[in-house]
This record gives sequence, structure tokens and C-alpha cells, in this order.
Amino acid sequence: MREFIPIARPVIGDDEIAAAADVLRSGMLAQGEAVRLFEEEFAEYLGAKNAIAVSNGTAALDLALRALRLEPGGEVISPAFTFIATANCALFQGLRPAFADVDPRTFNIDPDDLLERITPKTRAVIAVHLYGQPFDVRAVQEICGERGIALIEDCAQAHGAEFMGRKAGSFSTGCFSFYPTKNMTTGEGGMVTTDDDALAERLRLLRSHGDAGKYNHIILGYNYRMTNLQGAIGRVQLGKLEQFTARRIANAAVLNREIRADGLTTPFCMDGVRHVYHQYVLRVEDDAPARRERLMQFLQSRGIGSAVHYPKAVYEQPLYREMGYEKGICPASEDVARRVLSLPVHPSLSESDLHRIAETVNSFEG
Repeated sequence: MREFIPIARPVIGDDEIAAAADVLRSGMLAQGEAVRLFEEEFAEYLGAKNAIAVSNGTAALDLALRALRLEPGGEVISPAFTFIATANCALFQGLRPAFADVDPRTFNIDPDDLLERITPKTRAVIAVHLYGQPFDVRAVQEICGERGIALIEDCAQAHGAEFMGRKAGSFSTGCFSFYPTKNMTTGEGGMVTTDDDALAERLRLLRSHGDAGKYNHIILGYNYRMTNLQGAIGRVQLGKLEQFTARRIANAAVLNREIRADGLTTPFCMDGVRHVYHQYVLRVEDDAPARRERLMQFLQSRGIGSAVHYPKAVYEQPLYREMGYEKGICPASEDVARRVLSLPVHPSLSESDLHRIAETVNSFEG
């Protein structure tokens, strides 16, 4: 029986194990020197002045929005097609999530639609570099900058992605996740990046109970700290990120070249960007979503994992329906949610795995 090919697999080697063992032997398991060094190295890699390590990607979004000190009741616009945490962080801060539609080719926020969604209540925009492809940063920055609206980059899937030669997360406040399926991992973990020193200081206070040192708590804060274990693993993973990224890009190129099935569209990549393929996402053009479900079952029966990221627009989730959000707000988001299908693209795939994935997709007749 052929080995099952999972949709995602963290790449953990002896270096990560040794780094974790060193921390365990040191006895300093909470936030410490390994975290500080990870922050410095991540900021340098990104080209940002500050990096603040936190416990996970959702905490990164929550802190980034909290640090802006926006008055409750305002609106925060995010794309309707994303993981729910992008929008939920507004609720935690007493703000109202609002939604902009996406470009049906890139699946990223559509700047023209964003412009139409801005109201006098708009206080911030959280734009997502979905699947590892940067959104149109120049257009979104211009829209926000001209109106005094804060911009947060959700970079949870975009470690090492670039727009016009600059890395995602270096344009404004960036929020990263290091969940096991991401392009690099610390098990759980996150990072907030910013060039604003004052904002960085607030983020550090908020991360750890508002403690300015020696139990001097000057603001209300959280416990969103990263552990030294995570920091040590993160440093090793960061050193391998470019290698991981090169493999993902090469793997995507093989799939692009070899998948030729009717009614399936391979990923579109914008000019001037570096797409790092956190996910390799097909569009199912015909009879969606039923044909997508049949294809998933077909792949599973032949030992290949696949997944849907994501099956609904955020406001279609029960949580948001109960708050009064209705279908039809963002038609393109609802449509792509019926069509997208993620295939394996992770760095541990062999050439044989890639050929097998493409051949299996091409043989599907359903």
C-alpha cells in the first residue's frame, strides 16, 4: 500500500530537537533569552525595527488591534474570505467586524471593493496575505493612508512572502502565526512586527500583564508570552525558512506544470510578488461544491490528503449569523468558498509525491 500524503506536515529535525533540549536543560522554560534572540533575528529577516513574540497568531492579531487604542463601537474591515480569527479580534476589542470582498483570482482583499466599504466608522483594516500570496499592498496602503485608517497585515500564511521586493509584515503592523502547519513553526506561537517604537513598547506591555518591570503594572495586559522552548525552535526554523520556501515554490511549479484536468484552475500569481505557497489552491470551476467533494473523496481513496480553506465566508459562520450578518454581503467570497481546494505542497514532498498528486488529479473524471 502506498504511503499516505498528508495535506500538511511540519518539518522538524535534529537541530530543533537539540535546541529544545538545551532549553530544558537550562531550566529557563518561560520567556527568556531564546525568545529575545528569536525576536531580533525575525525582525532582521523581515526588515522591521521591532518583533514582539507572543503565544500564537490569534494573540498577535488581538494585541495588534488592542495596541492601537481604538474607541469601542468603530468598525474594522477584513476580507470576508479568511480564517475567522482575522475578524474575531475586532469583537474582543469592542469593535464591529465589517467585510470587504476578495479578488476571485488571488483570493485576497479587493482594493476597489474595500474602498466602497469604508464608512465614517471605519477605524482599521486587517488585510490578509492569503495562502502565501501578498495582497495589493500599494493600493491598500494608499486607501488607508489617505483616510487615516490603521492597517494591519495578517501574515499568518505569508512567512517570507514579498511585495515589490519587500517582505510581508514590513509595511505596517504585521501579525504572524507559527502553528504546526505554517511555513515555519514553533508548535504554537506568533509574532507582531512594527517599525513604530512606541507601538512596540505598548505591545510588550500588553503581552505580559502590563508589567513595566519588577511588578510595576502600568496598564491592563494579558499573558500572551512565548516560551523559551518555542523561541529556541523558532530560531532554528527561521534559519531554514528560505530552504523551506524554495521547496514550496518549486513544488508549486511542478503541480502548475503537470495538472491539466478539465474544470480545474491552478493558482494565479500576481506580477511583482513572491508567493510562498502556504497552500496550493485549485479552483473547481464546474458543479461546485459537489464536484469538489467528489474530488476530495477520490484523492482520499488514493492516499492523498486535501482540504478546504475555507468552506464559508466568515459572516456565514453561525457566530456571525447570530449577530445579524446575512448572506450576500460579499458575493465573490461566497463563490470562491464553494470552489477552493488545497492540495499538498509542503517541503517534505518528494518528486514522486508531486507526480502522483498531479497524475491522480488528472485521472479524476467525476
